Amino acid sequence: MLNMIWALMILLAVVFAACTGQMSAVTDAALDSAGEAVSLCITMAGVVALWTGLMEIAREAGLVEKLTRGISPFLTFLFPRIPKKHPAREYIATNIIANVLGLGWACTPAGLKAMEELAKLEAERGTEGYGAEKRELLVQRRASNEMCGFLILNISSLQLIPVNMIAYRSQYGSARPASVIAPAIAATLISSLTAVIYCKWKDRGGARK
Repeated sequence: MLNMIWALMILLAVVFAACTGQMSAVTDAALDSAGEAVSLCITMAGVVALWTGLMEIAREAGLVEKLTRGISPFLTFLFPRIPKKHPAREYIATNIIANVLGLGWACTPAGLKAMEELAKLEAERGTEGYGAEKRELLVQRRASNEMCGFLILNISSLQLIPVNMIAYRSQYGSARPASVIAPAIAATLISSLTAVIYCKWKDRGGARK
């Protein structure tokens, strides 16, 4: 659907430019945007490398492990049916910590591993379609409550330092790129609280929703 929307917008822009005699402006804008995209990618690559490196240093220093233990009660409250020693808890905690620090790209590997471990947990529970080799069973597979809850929490995650947004604003010449921190904290705090309340409400009774 998104591809169709973008294709339609590009087509309308080209048709409008052709009808108004502004094709040269469209060409210039396309070339300028391509150059800005490359420049932005280089900037963001540096930001991601910096914060990913800091996360690795924190992991090696044991800081991530301590933070994981610190949010363990929250994980137990949100995911009561995940065993305390299950690997999924560590990946979920790492993902949440990275999100809180604003490292959206750096938290993706942990999020993918968390989903894999949650799928293994469903296989251990004997849920139909998980761990099955037959394609017809795999097609019937549905996300578990824990998977849905984790995805919603990941999307709405609280951010104390919106690193990506600060980098974007700095790249485009903002005089105060860090001025978005307070609004970002307020917005993501509300979204996170809403996500937690919604997940707990839908998960009441423990039945698959």
